[in-house]
Amino acid sequence: MDSGLSDREIKIAVVGDIHEQWEPEDGIALQRLGVDLVLFVGDFGNESVEVVRAIATLDLPKAVILGNHDAWYTASEWGRRKCPYDRKQEDRLQQQIDLLGHTHVGYSYLDFPNLNLSVVGSRPFSWGSSEWKNAEFYRDRYGIENFEQSTARIAQSVAAAAGEVIIFLGHNGPFGLGDRPTDPCGKDWHPAGGDYGDPDFTEAIAKSRLLCKQIPLVAFGHMHHRLHHTTELRRPIAIDPEGTIYLNAAAVPRIVKTLQQRDRNFSLVSMQGGKVARVSLVWVDRNYSITLEEILYESQVRV
Repeated sequence: MDSGLSDREIKIAVVGDIHEQWEPEDGIALQRLGVDLVLFVGDFGNESVEVVRAIATLDLPKAVILGNHDAWYTASEWGRRKCPYDRKQEDRLQQQIDLLGHTHVGYSYLDFPNLNLSVVGSRPFSWGSSEWKNAEFYRDRYGIENFEQSTARIAQSVAAAAGEVIIFLGHNGPFGLGDRPTDPCGKDWHPAGGDYGDPDFTEAIAKSRLLCKQIPLVAFGHMHHRLHHTTELRRPIAIDPEGTIYLNAAAVPRIVKTLQQRDRNFSLVSMQGGKVARVSLVWVDRNYSITLEEILYESQVRV
């Protein structure tokens, strides 16, 4: 990749957990925002093939990872018992993967040479926590049987990616960002407190640093900003000692409707010189104007 491209500003939209809230206006809004790349953190709905189909047709550079709700009736015994369709006749999980094609980066990667970066996906369909869940599902679908093998699979994608600058995309975030309910992956249901991040994701990031990869951004969702036990909101940003920005983009619901207006949110990340310069949460109205912008992070160093 051409390092001479790295000085131009890159505008990235991160779309948080959708949960069936995707409309044609979302694609228009992203076009109007002038983004160079769109990252989707998953949870489009409960194996909602039509929502994924709409995402797949979005005519913008994009990378996607599928979340736990995208395997809601497939990954767990509980979900399979409640499945509303005949799983012998159709595989809606695989339909989603097929629709997304190479843009689905779960356990994979996608190079964007014109942006001088690569996007690497963590473990797809993650439910979170330090417990290895849905063992049969990961064994049968991916040949993965534990966190160690999962870490190795993610690290293989990093090694194969062409970019020296790596953006990580996960459904759930990595372990180690705090164990308070308000932390980016903090557990906020009974018993409240605890780190619900993915340990294989954390280890994969550490292994990537050994390859001398630059990691300016780790984007994810899953843990919604509104908490169960308090009116406080989840902290969406964390920064590690190496300067990597961790962004939880799950501002749910992402579309808010009233009689007077209809606003939709996106997280916007501005990058320059391979570093994150600014992160904000914006709300866009029916006229595609930004009605509210919350600055989540702004670099104190001009890049």
